[in-house]
Amino acid sequence: MMQTTRYTKRDSEDTSSPALAQMENDYIDEDEDKYSEVSSSLAPDGSLVSTVADRHGFFGGTQYLMESKQLISPNKIKERERKWLNMTADWDKQMVKNIKKVQNRCRKGIPQSIRPRAWLFLTKAHKLLQAHENYYFILCDKPGERKWIEDIRKDLHRQFPYHEMFVDQDGTGQKELFNVLKAYTILKPEVGYCQAQAPIAAFLLMHMPAEQAFWCFVAICDNYLRDYYSPGMETLIQDGNILFALLKNYEPHMYKLLRKQSIDPIMYMTEWFLCAFTRTLPWPTLLRFWDIFLFHGVKTLFKMGLILIKISLQEKSYSSLKKRFPTMCETLEALRNPPLHMLNEEKIIKKLVQLEISENTFEYHHQQQILLRRKSKETKKPRETDVF
Repeated sequence: MMQTTRYTKRDSEDTSSPALAQMENDYIDEDEDKYSEVSSSLAPDGSLVSTVADRHGFFGGTQYLMESKQLISPNKIKERERKWLNMTADWDKQMVKNIKKVQNRCRKGIPQSIRPRAWLFLTKAHKLLQAHENYYFILCDKPGERKWIEDIRKDLHRQFPYHEMFVDQDGTGQKELFNVLKAYTILKPEVGYCQAQAPIAAFLLMHMPAEQAFWCFVAICDNYLRDYYSPGMETLIQDGNILFALLKNYEPHMYKLLRKQSIDPIMYMTEWFLCAFTRTLPWPTLLRFWDIFLFHGVKTLFKMGLILIKISLQEKSYSSLKKRFPTMCETLEALRNPPLHMLNEEKIIKKLVQLEISENTFEYHHQQQILLRRKSKETKKPRETDVF
């Protein structure tokens, strides 16, 4: 039997699910699609800044939506909300007997009003919340290590500065973000704080109360993005090499261009993986991506990475690629700035679902990386004649 790794499909659990009855009504917002008249201006970077937030809470920036298409009817949304509430009421049983149904509903998109509850269950953060009641607030009251505190404070204003939660430097949003990040450094002192954690914590705070966001953040850092934030980031480098190997299989002409130009994966995929695409994808696409990511786990990062490389470079032959991207500079510019108009929610999610990468493929490339890393360490061992 193949050994389970962080790249393989999630397993269900047999433990009983705690009752979170009060959560059912907390997240349903009947007015979430109502809008007011908007006046706007331009920010220094040229992006639109509005006097009224869009349906996701943005006043401006690249994530601001001038208008929002209603892709699903209100009746269909209510039906999906009801199904999700029923499913989470008996979650562990569903994950054992109806896991395919859970998968399909994640792929269709979790209703906005249910996302906080669904994400807690998908990450198993609801179990952490149940097991450590009020512990988050105890962590918040502790002083924390000065080094991490200073680093966190420097980054607070950089996280979604045009969002209604974080636009005010002294507002509740930035204070809650500080507490969540500080609490994690106290809970996990061996990891501490990494700048890339901040957008993920902020993203979660946009969807749920601070205590729930914290435990969801813990679950994601410890399970989905495990070892990404450790010193040296060996796991991130390893996963970048796996992404490159997958690119060779799926888009060999693009692989050839990157190899010829000596472009290592770490040069363009770092923010993608470390931030779980929170800084890359348009908001509606990002939400749908996370619905799938929290079900399938880390392999979803690789699939989205492959899709972004293909969208960014586009050309179908090596000769046309070489002509369009003659040097490393042009290639990296394209990879770091994928065209937003091609990141449409429905198209990207369809590509994500259709892109099949087997568990055996991930496991093979994972084992190859382990062997390569082992050989690399062995070659670096000093010879007896080198030891004085």
